[in-house]
Amino acid sequence: MGTAVSKSCEDLADAGREFYRRGWVLGTSGNFSKLLSRDPMRITITASGLEKGSLGEKSFLELDGEGDIVGGFGKPSAETSIHLTIYHAIPNVGSVLHTHSVWGTILSDLSFELGTIEIEGYEMLKGLSGVTTHEHLEHVPIIENSQDYVSLAQAIENVIDEQPDIHGIYLHRHGLYTWGESVSEARRHIEIFEFLFEVLGRGLN
Repeated sequence: MGTAVSKSCEDLADAGREFYRRGWVLGTSGNFSKLLSRDPMRITITASGLEKGSLGEKSFLELDGEGDIVGGFGKPSAETSIHLTIYHAIPNVGSVLHTHSVWGTILSDLSFELGTIEIEGYEMLKGLSGVTTHEHLEHVPIIENSQDYVSLAQAIENVIDEQPDIHGIYLHRHGLYTWGESVSEARRHIEIFEFLFEVLGRGLN
């Protein structure tokens, strides 16, 4: 495994340990990826069925743009197509992270009919890339969950096309997908969203 791939795995494994500690990827939930190259498309992604609190270099696969295995051992996540869709839909994305938190799941249920989790007026919003004021209104679109990942990926692509400035998408009663130009930026976005989800959740009457 090359140096760049090893460093990517190390960065993703470190995020996994922290997210597990915070209760955002319990059990075997969640998946993380990093873009290695765009032409040809190559990503490194967590293998399916692993606890995210104990990830190591052998916990990752290298895949091509069709989701086929180029290197590593194990089975790709069923949600690999979602990661690839996000990389294709947003040119500057370098990492995609997916978490399953209690507060986000609750909000995805409560806001499902609205179709989005709305967050406005919080200083922490300035931690999202390109946001410069707490007066910002952030929309996190909620998409109906499905085991048909081809259709799910298409739904996500449609939402990104319609709302190119969003920083994340929530699958109903499932989890958050967010992204960034790097693992560190995507990780920061997860931390910002999870903080704000908990604030909103705790404020419910």
